Amino acid sequence: MNGIDSEILRLLQQDNRITAAELGAAVGLSTSAANDRLRRLNASGVIAANRAILAPAALGRNLLAFLFVDLEPRSDEAGFAAAMAAAPDVLEAHHITGPHNWLIKLRVADTAALQRFLAETLKPLPGVIRTETLIALESAKDSTILPTGAA
Repeated sequence: MNGIDSEILRLLQQDNRITAAELGAAVGLSTSAANDRLRRLNASGVIAANRAILAPAALGRNLLAFLFVDLEPRSDEAGFAAAMAAAPDVLEAHHITGPHNWLIKLRVADTAALQRFLAETLKPLPGVIRTETLIALESAKDSTILPTGAA
């Protein structure tokens, strides 16, 4: 990957609907050369997916919560991870270090939906012994954009 690839990735993260012609013009390549770069970035796995980013409030998902989950020692971590991956309200599930086992990012409509998730989806899972919920009051930044330059 070089500087042109990094710039293409930066532009795609801002708007993945940009055409190969527009990308080429922005980075100094022909349309076909920009298209070749896009194909290579997709084939190599650098571009993991092409998706729309939705506005949660427009879909009635106004509550953003973060859940710390503690599991019993020697619990089925893979089973828990699979359950979180299958839960539509879960945006992210991270096995973490520190006093808790998992950090879950959740988007639901309201506190009643959060309560239903806790009572019907999370707490009945084998091995769950404790949860701690934090509700985001405001988000100063909520982004999927990764830096593309050299680290």
